[in-house]
Amino acid sequence: MKKAIVVGATGGTGASITGELVRRGIPTVAFGRSREKLEQFKASLGNPDHLTIATGDAFRPHDVALAAEGADVLFHCANVPYNEMASKLIPLGESVMEAADRLGLKVVAIDGIYPYGRRQTDRVTEEHPKQPHTKKGKVRLAYEKMLFDERWSRAKVMIVRLPDYYGPTANEASYLGSTLEAIAAGKMAFFIGNMRVPREFVYLPDAAFMIAELACRDDAYGQNWNIPGGGLISGREIVRIARQASGVTKPVIPLGRGGLSLLGMAVPVMKEVVEMLYLTEEPVVLSREKYERLIGPIRATPFEEGISATIHALQRKKRLSF
Repeated sequence: MKKAIVVGATGGTGASITGELVRRGIPTVAFGRSREKLEQFKASLGNPDHLTIATGDAFRPHDVALAAEGADVLFHCANVPYNEMASKLIPLGESVMEAADRLGLKVVAIDGIYPYGRRQTDRVTEEHPKQPHTKKGKVRLAYEKMLFDERWSRAKVMIVRLPDYYGPTANEASYLGSTLEAIAAGKMAFFIGNMRVPREFVYLPDAAFMIAELACRDDAYGQNWNIPGGGLISGREIVRIARQASGVTKPVIPLGRGGLSLLGMAVPVMKEVVEMLYLTEEPVVLSREKYERLIGPIRATPFEEGISATIHALQRKKRLSF
């Protein structure tokens, strides 16, 4: 990888991947809408000389292509809100792919587990039948088909699939992001879904490391790749670790269908979460076999360490904002 561009660089996954690329010394362009956010993000990384920022609209191929000039790998980390997924996800992807195809770039598209649908085996491999039963799962499957469409004759694409994630850069786009932010701030928090059933979570710095490893391999493109987490953990255990790290114990309220539907009257995104609650009752657990066989050992920070580090990073960020 000679030079990279990260589209959606200030989002949860984008920020973590950008940080990993910078640590590796790879010249990188951080692309986003807000110059202010991009400048603050660059400053948080120590204003490295090999990180440049570029503003534009990812829905405009010309903006992306202009910023990506000279790059050979594009990380597509931009996303859309839940309640706009059906209408905007594929147009966003098509814009990025049009720019990448124009320049002949390799594309690493960040996605989730929704297209797999319900779990049919203990560990879901990349070959697991994609039979989504939810609206968002079906949209995501159509998105995958668009990314691998033959009309992109010059771009090479891989999709990396993450389970639920957490980490210092995670935000409201992740189920756990707002929960940990509230606990770090010593406030009452909400937890989306079942708190008793152990689920898979990946620590974003670990995910970024594994994604960067894949991006450097020419033979990894044209495929789906699972980015597995560090194991299974229940919401109750997450809250215990987070409270211990924050030093403050405030209520954490689980949100099920009723609570989310009620909140959805004021916050449309919350209503959209309801159909995905099956994942908190019947968790999909990603197989690590393909990654370990073809790339190497996965990176898996223990939950005690990762959650504590996340809480402390969020607390430092809040102190610096005052």
